[in-house]
Amino acid sequence: MSEVVKESLPEALIKIQKYLDKIMLKKDKPVLLAIDGKSGSGKTTLAEELARQYQAELYHMDDFFLQPFQRTLERLAEIGGNVDYKRFQEEVLLPILENREFSYGIFNCKEQKIIEYKRAARAKLHIIEGAYSAHPYFGNPYDFIVCLDIDKEIQKERIRVRNGEGMVKRFVEEWIPKENAYLEKFHIMELANLCIQV
Repeated sequence: MSEVVKESLPEALIKIQKYLDKIMLKKDKPVLLAIDGKSGSGKTTLAEELARQYQAELYHMDDFFLQPFQRTLERLAEIGGNVDYKRFQEEVLLPILENREFSYGIFNCKEQKIIEYKRAARAKLHIIEGAYSAHPYFGNPYDFIVCLDIDKEIQKERIRVRNGEGMVKRFVEEWIPKENAYLEKFHIMELANLCIQV
């Protein structure tokens, strides 16, 4: 059962650090943290700060969006199918779990293709952030899952500031409904160790 709290991101950061410190003391192998949740809730900001503090490797699910040839009507209709979860598992999760060196492809949304391969460094903590990061396709590889929730009006305003007025409509009509359907179908907020309402 998820612990649900309503906190600011700085407060949430302190709470997550306490959990991570306990896990990292007990575990010899690399620790995996997923930060899932709604658009505009602060997943990237939180993940970047944790990565800085722990000198962790950080991975963004945005780098694993479907490539054009994968966007079949069947795949786009699949709940949780908005990312290439198979490539993410093969290129990132399995190498981390096997504690081996690896590189992974970075998908560029503007160019609509994988533009480079990034070499991951060995690290005690690996952070995976973004919607779909706790997808059930992966099984249960994580040591800790955080899910961020946000009020829909605050969410729209944050997206407007971050992405511009022109992108709000697409988020509201396309991406947010897909994310919400995924969160609901797979009970991500309930399965997370910590659910934060920001």
